[in-house]
Formats: sequence, C-alpha cells, structure tokens
Amino acid sequence: MGKRLKPIRLDSYQPLRELVCESLREAIRTGLLRPGERLMEIQLAEELGVSRTPVREAIRKLDQEGFVVMMPRRGAYVANMSIRDVNEIFEIRTALESLSNGLAAERITGEELEELQTLLVQIGKYIEEDNMDKIVDTDIEFHELLYRVSRNSRLEGIISNLREQLTRFRTLSMSHPGRLEATLEEHRAIVDAIAKGDVGAAQRAAEYHMEKSEQTLMDAMEAMKKQADGKKRKKKAEKKV
Repeated sequence: MGKRLKPIRLDSYQPLRELVCESLREAIRTGLLRPGERLMEIQLAEELGVSRTPVREAIRKLDQEGFVVMMPRRGAYVANMSIRDVNEIFEIRTALESLSNGLAAERITGEELEELQTLLVQIGKYIEEDNMDKIVDTDIEFHELLYRVSRNSRLEGIISNLREQLTRFRTLSMSHPGRLEATLEEHRAIVDAIAKGDVGAAQRAAEYHMEKSEQTLMDAMEAMKKQADGKKRKKKAEKKV
C-alpha cells in the first residue's frame, strides 16, 4: 500500500479517532483504499501522522458501518460490495426513505420547502452544465435536508449510514445514460408530494425513486463487471499468442 493519505490536521475540535475515521471513510468512498485491500494499522498511522490507537478505533467503527470487514486472524479489509449487498441495503433504505418522506410531508416548514425547491433548480442547472461534482454534492445536500425535515434524528442517522455505504457507486450510477434527468424528475415528484402534505404520495414517490436508483446501479455494476471480464479474456488471449 503506497502512501496516499494526507496527514491529519490536529487543530480540529473533533476527537482524533473521529478525524481518522472520516479520513479513512473518505479514502474508501473515493477509491484511494480499494475493495479487498488490507488495512495495515502501522502504515495507516504513519501516513496519517497519528498513533495506532485511533486508527484501530476508526477501523472498528468502519466495520460497524459496513465499510470494512474484520477477518479473524487475518486483519481488516476494505469491504467488497456485491450485488446482493446492494439489494439488501436498498430493501432497508426503501422502507426508511418512505417513512422519512411521509414524516417530512407532515412536518416540513415553508422555509425548508423553499430550500428543497432551490436545490432542485441548482441540480437542474448543474445537469445542463454537465458538472458531475456539483450534481453529486447538491444531491447529497438535497437528501440530507429531506432526512432532517423528518424531525427524527435516529431515522436520519440510520438512513445516512446506509446511504454512505453506497457512496463509492454514486458517480457510477449517475453516469448511467439518462439517469440524471430521471433522478431530477423523481426528486420533483417527492418535493411536490411533500409540498401538498400528501403522506401517501410522498411515500410512494420515495419508493419509486429507490426502485429506479437500485435498478440503475445494478445495471451499471453488471456492465462494469462485463467490461472487466472482457479485459481479462483479452489479456489471456494475448498471452496465448
């Protein structure tokens, strides 16, 4: 494992173990730490400029969040995400997103509704500009606001945790042909239902959005797998020649 992580800045008010956890989580999300890669405490501690203790604590937390897998007598590894894993996460998320949207339809304020609508306009603008980084950031902001509007902090925390487990695939999913425009329309349907205070419609809109998001990601993962398999076959053929 080469040196890829930036040293932790020690001038933050956050506990060191939280800073280390955030750094490792972001490295997994962005692919700096790849699925299946072993996490070596000593090397990570050296790269981050900290002792092994906060690294060990961070790895344990990431194991609980699903980013890391702890193997008895073998150590910790960045979790691989299979299609079955994705399916299980979406099954749970669909139920919780439906609940969250229903609560939002009951509890949202006028100011929060305006903020959601503003974010939709921004996402549409970034789609026209083909600015994927801004699209992803604003999409995260949109969903986080939806969760806060539910006025249920425990529900917000659980959904956010599940959503984070799929963060590494967000750009892959959104890059799928036609998905950005479809996502924007699904978001509009959610906001329209919440604006009307229609709990049932808000829940159905959330469930539909999750169904389409899951299918798109499944299709993208399958296409990526076929591409990887094709490259492997090509290499084997070249070696035979």
